[in-house]
Amino acid sequence: MPDSISRGALVTGASRGIGRAAAVALAAAGHRVAVHYGRHREDADRTLALLAGEGHTVVGGDLSDPSTARRVVEEAARALGGLEVLVNNAAVAPQPENRHRIGDVDWEMWLGSWNAMIGTNLLGAVNVTWAFADQLIGRGAPGSIVNVGSRGAFRGEPDHPAYGASKAALHAFGQSAAVALAPHRIAVTSVAPGFVATERQQAKLSGPEGDALRAQSPFGRVASAEEIADAIVYLASPGAAWSSGAVLDLNGASYLR
Repeated sequence: MPDSISRGALVTGASRGIGRAAAVALAAAGHRVAVHYGRHREDADRTLALLAGEGHTVVGGDLSDPSTARRVVEEAARALGGLEVLVNNAAVAPQPENRHRIGDVDWEMWLGSWNAMIGTNLLGAVNVTWAFADQLIGRGAPGSIVNVGSRGAFRGEPDHPAYGASKAALHAFGQSAAVALAPHRIAVTSVAPGFVATERQQAKLSGPEGDALRAQSPFGRVASAEEIADAIVYLASPGAAWSSGAVLDLNGASYLR
């Protein structure tokens, strides 16, 4: 299937940040996009308004609930006339309020952080992937899955260990799925971004730690969400099928492995 053919694409966590940039880039490439949001419908509507072309939709729900994850895929597939692209981007991101460095937090904070991050970042993506692959296999159609992982999966996240672990597991799951789904002509890849200048991170970048964050890369800056989205659009294309199983580092040489 040539890249020029419009395909249905579900982007989870597309109400802002990397997810919004990916939705915008996929729409610009000619795809019909389902913009998923967890809690903030107004932000998802703002993403929808940015999309080029027609035939897009918004779907909502907490992906940590398995039945909701399956429903989101089914609703998106119905609205778009089928799905061929999945971007697993939805995640509970590291924030000061969910810091859970071992030795520094109590039992309740420890459990709550792990349950929230594993529930959405890993199990939500796992269940969405199952439902997405199921509808593709049922149609006998090829497709692409791109997981949004993290540099933290490799270098560690001592203040947010559940986040680092969830992203490492997401990378590993993607590689297992790549092998299992290749006979069905479904490619699975992951991206592992470093620090990205999303709306959520502006306070850090403009604060006292901003210079240190930019200095992590020899380029002297952090990534834009659009740079991550460009890689996602490529990996989601039929021409990138031979990249299946790959984890692409997108960190400006800030962490080499």
